[in-house]
Amino acid sequence: MGFLFWKKKNKDAPEASPAEVAPELEQTPDIVASSHVEVAAEVETAQPEPAAEKPIEVAAEVEVAAEVEVAAEVETAQPEPAALPLEVPEPQVQAPPAALEAIELPKRSFVKGIKSLFTRIKFDPENLDELEDVLIQADFGVAAAEKIVTAVKERAKKTGASTEAELKDLLAEIITENLERADKGLNLDSGKLPYVILVVGVNGVGKTTTIGKLSKWLSESNSNVVIAAADTFRAAAVEQIATWADRSGARLIRPKTEGQDPASVAYEASEIAVREKADVLIIDTAGRLQNKVDLMNELEKIRRVIEKNAEIAEVLLVIDATTGQNGMAQAKAFAEVAKVTGVALTKLDGTAKGGIVYSIQTELGIPVKLVGVGEGIADFAFFDAAEFAKGLVE
Repeated sequence: MGFLFWKKKNKDAPEASPAEVAPELEQTPDIVASSHVEVAAEVETAQPEPAAEKPIEVAAEVEVAAEVEVAAEVETAQPEPAALPLEVPEPQVQAPPAALEAIELPKRSFVKGIKSLFTRIKFDPENLDELEDVLIQADFGVAAAEKIVTAVKERAKKTGASTEAELKDLLAEIITENLERADKGLNLDSGKLPYVILVVGVNGVGKTTTIGKLSKWLSESNSNVVIAAADTFRAAAVEQIATWADRSGARLIRPKTEGQDPASVAYEASEIAVREKADVLIIDTAGRLQNKVDLMNELEKIRRVIEKNAEIAEVLLVIDATTGQNGMAQAKAFAEVAKVTGVALTKLDGTAKGGIVYSIQTELGIPVKLVGVGEGIADFAFFDAAEFAKGLVE
């Protein structure tokens, strides 16, 4: 299936100049000056002419005094220019919000990588007890298996389905309906860059591989990806993530010293991602065992320091599909402390125990978002309920 990745189209909007905002303010002095000239002209033409026949000096003095008096009256009567407002509020110019553009990322399919649950049994419409056993063995859980089989029986009775092909179609349909979720995609549509993806999980489940595959997928859309090597507890961890970063074309932020505080690496990476306007920042973390309180506290510290610079868009919990119900215990522990928003299920191609997907989504309410079906950098896809159900029953 395709996936839309929303990025800012224009990151910098030009500000309007003062002349563009209020050109009328620049013309005000000229208007006031012209009003003074007009008033002065009117006064000059309005002055009375002296009397024609006044030969004696006394009359001249009276005339001069009259002129002085008239001039004083005219001066005092001269209208004052219109007063300008004492304070001209500066116009508030707000840059328009940057437009978002949707980028269609490469499509990936994983249906061929899933092993069918029913390679050795035959569907019998009169006896579906064996179907329930298979679902339990595939880690759907006892309650879920019973519910699914009951639904298949009821729908088969209503539709008249009786052949193996028809029963398989009904089973796939019911599984799809129960697993389909609106929030199965990554949270990459807010436009608040960089999108920060925190990747958590115990050691050995495939965190580093998942990060490399996800980074490559994002880079294929010309996205600027930064990876933080915050797994500083294992000596080989940084080199492993460096290899995947190089293969995917992402920039890697390494610890400056061996054993450096993981939170400080994450903080530095978030600063760089913000400053360089990266599209996505992926944080690799050490294996957080659910019985290690100090490691869980460290994970919470990483989260706090990142949020000083950017929002966390996604917290992905990586689970090995081969661990079965043990993966449920991990999911429950991480959901409590890490605010998990989605699950990346790895090694789905190496087992027919994919029912863990069903348990995680129905029992914990956490969507499975990514699946890994191989070791190659392209062996990665977004979870699709219909594809998953089809792969299980065929």
